[in-house]
Amino acid sequence: MMGMIVKDNGPFDDAAEASDRRTHDRYDVEWSVDCVAKDTFLFASIANISEMGIFVKTTDPLAIGTKLTLAFAPPGYEPFKLQGKVAWVNKVRDNGDNPNPGMGIRFLDLELPDRERLVEAILTIAYVREPS
Repeated sequence: MMGMIVKDNGPFDDAAEASDRRTHDRYDVEWSVDCVAKDTFLFASIANISEMGIFVKTTDPLAIGTKLTLAFAPPGYEPFKLQGKVAWVNKVRDNGDNPNPGMGIRFLDLELPDRERLVEAILTIAYVREPS
C-alpha cells in the first residue's frame, strides 16, 4: 500500500489544532520517514500528511514540544528535509485499546518553495489516487 492516499478529517486535541485541520486537508499515506531529534533517530512511517504537518505512526513517540528534522520522499518526488515539532501524542495504552499510536508533527519554518513543492506532491498523488 505504499503511496496510497485517502482524505482524512480525524480529531484534534484542541481548538487551534482543529481549526488548522479543517483549513488544511489531510491525506492518508504510507511513506517512510526518518525523524532525528538530538540523540534520537527514529525510522517510522507517515500515516497522513497536510501542508502543515504529518502524523507519524510509532509505538515510541517523542515528547510534545520536541523539535526534530524529518526526511521523507513521496513516490516520484525529490526528497524533503524539513524541520518540525511534536504537537501532540497518541500513546500506546496498557490495555491495547489504541489502534493508531504515534505523534502529530507540525512543520516549522517551512519556506515557500518547500511548501509549494509539498502541496504539489500531496495534490498530485491525491488526484492520481482518487476513484473515478
